[in-house]
Amino acid sequence: MGPILVLIAAAIWQGSASPTIYPNLDILRVKKGDSVTLLCSGKFPVEWIGIQNGSTLMVYDNGTLYMPKASCNQMGNYQCAYINKPEEEIRTLYVAVTDPTDPDLVWCGLSDVYPSVEKGRDALIPCLIADPGFTGNMILLKDSSPVHSRVSFSPKEGMWIHKVELSDKGFYECKAQVQGKWVISHRIILSVYDNDQPLTVTIGGLANHLRLQGEPFNISCRVQYHSHEYNGKWIYPLTANASWNIMDLDTGLSQSYATDYSLFIPAVQLQDSGIYTCLGEAAQLHVNVSVTLQVLEKGYLHLSTLQNRIQETNMHQNLNLQVFIDAYPRPSTYRWIHHQDFPSGKSTVSGDMSFGNHRHNNTLRLNWMEEKDSGEYIFFADNGEANASIHFHVSVKIKPKITMLTNLSSRLQCEVTGYPPPHIQWYKFPSHVDRCGQYGALILNDSHLEIMSKIPFVRVSLKSVLKVETEDSETICCFAVNSAGNDSSFIKFSVDKIIGNENENSKLLYAGFGGTMGFLLLCIIFLVYKYKQKPKYQVHWKIIEACEGNNYIFIDPTQLPYNEKWEFPRNNLQFGKILGAGAFGKVIEATAFGLGKEDSVLKVAVKMLKSTAHTDEQEALMSELKIMSHLGHHENIVNLLGACTHGGPVLVITEYCPFGDLLNFLREKAEHLIIEGLTLECTLDSMMADYKNIYLGKKYVQRSDSGLGCQSVDSYLEMKSIIASVPMPSQGTNLVSTEGKEDLRSLDLFDLLQFSNQVAQGMTFLASKNCIHRDLAARNVLVADGLVAKICDFGLARDIVNDSNYVVKGNARLPVKWMAPESIFECVYTVQSDVWSYGILLWEIFSLGRSPYPGVKVNNKFYNLVKEGYHMGKPDFAPDDMYNIMTACWKLEPTQRPTFSEICTLIQKQLDAIKEQDYKNLSCPREEEDSGCEPASYFDESCESGEVEQPLLNSNNYQFC
Repeated sequence: MGPILVLIAAAIWQGSASPTIYPNLDILRVKKGDSVTLLCSGKFPVEWIGIQNGSTLMVYDNGTLYMPKASCNQMGNYQCAYINKPEEEIRTLYVAVTDPTDPDLVWCGLSDVYPSVEKGRDALIPCLIADPGFTGNMILLKDSSPVHSRVSFSPKEGMWIHKVELSDKGFYECKAQVQGKWVISHRIILSVYDNDQPLTVTIGGLANHLRLQGEPFNISCRVQYHSHEYNGKWIYPLTANASWNIMDLDTGLSQSYATDYSLFIPAVQLQDSGIYTCLGEAAQLHVNVSVTLQVLEKGYLHLSTLQNRIQETNMHQNLNLQVFIDAYPRPSTYRWIHHQDFPSGKSTVSGDMSFGNHRHNNTLRLNWMEEKDSGEYIFFADNGEANASIHFHVSVKIKPKITMLTNLSSRLQCEVTGYPPPHIQWYKFPSHVDRCGQYGALILNDSHLEIMSKIPFVRVSLKSVLKVETEDSETICCFAVNSAGNDSSFIKFSVDKIIGNENENSKLLYAGFGGTMGFLLLCIIFLVYKYKQKPKYQVHWKIIEACEGNNYIFIDPTQLPYNEKWEFPRNNLQFGKILGAGAFGKVIEATAFGLGKEDSVLKVAVKMLKSTAHTDEQEALMSELKIMSHLGHHENIVNLLGACTHGGPVLVITEYCPFGDLLNFLREKAEHLIIEGLTLECTLDSMMADYKNIYLGKKYVQRSDSGLGCQSVDSYLEMKSIIASVPMPSQGTNLVSTEGKEDLRSLDLFDLLQFSNQVAQGMTFLASKNCIHRDLAARNVLVADGLVAKICDFGLARDIVNDSNYVVKGNARLPVKWMAPESIFECVYTVQSDVWSYGILLWEIFSLGRSPYPGVKVNNKFYNLVKEGYHMGKPDFAPDDMYNIMTACWKLEPTQRPTFSEICTLIQKQLDAIKEQDYKNLSCPREEEDSGCEPASYFDESCESGEVEQPLLNSNNYQFC
């Protein structure tokens, strides 16, 4: 806009106590670049305070101040006063210079600003405020984060960054407080250049180029410099019929200039092969970059692979076949062909092609392999100039199957099919044994098997013959085994000896013998019944193979592969104390030498079976090992570190967690808990005290099974750390156990939330692996160094017969207080039922290890309460947000329960909120004890100790999955 015209009044009011400035405004807003005229007058001579005559500001004797061209750094207060009259008032006017490009009229001078500075110098970000409400509080942001070091603010200049470094380049914003509100400028790009190497030359794309004779070839080179005084050119073989052009670029940055030099050959010839160099020159600097052009008379195509071309895989596993293609031009035709031998046939399958410049790769993904996927796979590729193919032979391992076991008078014939070709062994057992396996007496390890039929890479049928000469009743077993599994079948021989005519004595003898055998048979039946009633070692974790609604099909863990990479020399283990023991085995602390690294020494936990373990229990431990290796590593599960499966009993090596299980850890820490802002709620003796929606007529004093008491009055009882001499670490402090020393650190709300979040993260991982836990509880979570919670699958080192948490229901012992209704009443286990159990685990955490449903016996009344939707009330130390998560986990409808990933998000919000607050240790400082704060013993005196306490599980504090 044009200059602002100021009309001067003809008459001046002489009665004013201070001079008058025209225009008579408190704030005069002008646009950047406009001229400004201010007139100061009064009853005495006047002067402008602090203003010096110059080219940007002019002061005249009649009190006129003139700005030819308003700029951002001329904003501010302009004061006029009477000369030599300090007792008179001073008149002030604020001149605000606004930038037309700023729609909010807050910032001035930020449009078209691209600061560029040399490394080591000071950079100015001209953040100037056009609003007089600016408080002087200015913050510089880089990539939305505050910058605190090497910055200063000048109201007349803006934000200075001192001694800039190359890492300081990027996007900046200014954040200022105006009239109580924060405003943020638009982004400003700061460029930092280094004069040590100011000239750059770059060529995009490959360093080596291929072309067929007659094809066009073009390439571009970019030269960049902080001054416009530079030059560039191409150097290439003289025989090349090349042309090149120059195009200057606008980088949008000051002190940065760039030019593209493009070279073009319309039809390359064989003699054009060679080196093409782009040369940049500036002052005394010379920088060049080169590429190579190779002109081919004819195209080519080569196929290769890093894999073995003969592949064997287990049933229902995945296999990827990858082929590398080195070709020019790129392939136009490519496909995979599958030749099947069983059943016979041919089909075309597609792979995933990934194109490069001259090198490409194609991957065929074979998922959930079955026997029909065996055969020959051929990859074929053609680029119009050449073609090639590569062959793979794929075999799916088939578990042996005994198709026939025949008794041919004096010999037995066993026919077996499978792949790889099975080995056949014959074993002998006493006649009363009705099982077959490798634990009998070996009769024959047949190495001369007759091949009955053979389909290459698919299936082999074999036959083994055993000559039989027996004089007694016995059981003969045919046992077939290969790397995919085993199968067995048995046949019983009964031999009767005839001894002439029977007399009466022999009849009585036979009758007595028959009675004795009948009695023994009844005893055997009774013992078998009792044996089947005995709890068996089983793996709780189940991996889902497929599902239809709530009907899940689980993977048989015995069919999972075992990777020999986990194998660890058992001689490198030095065993220590027993950490836990149960009906089936034990867990022992050990030191592993060379686990992971040759010179490493690591404390681990080793799980093993008892020496009297049956084959079923050995198979269960092996299944547990396979499941752990299948799941992989995660911070919040107890991870597999290695195993010993050869040359002795199976040993499973896992992480060592020095603090034992979470349940007993919480109970041990109960009297050292520090919680701020929580009131300790009382619990009732009756079973209804922990249910919602039940009227409580009065409160009683009772000691909970966590070891903490509660008051019967409504006053707040401050909880203090009993060990006042031990300073409380900050939230999230990593805690490392010290051998032989008890950890004295107090727990706080942050720790309880951390445990809850870590278990939820571990369950999120298991759910992502289609794994269902089925026994999630605080007793099944271990606490590692740094107070990291890790989920386990127990069974080996727990005596569930004597564990009150496992209740007899039908023919099994189940943890019904942790089970979802659909699991109790319908035997349905899903990820949603694990969420219910997680809600119970949260109740355990925030009650500091109390047993769920305290005082409630597991009977029909309990089952009816669960069916009707009753659930436990809020535990003593749970915030409302955590109790809301618990009740959401206990929805009767499984689909209405939250997922574990949603639970992680909710708990993380609470953790973030706690991190923002300044939590103080509630223990009283020594000097404040006389000012009204009670000593630590007040807590003990105000609570009664109950007669019934749930003891710690001292016999089984440490257990592993």
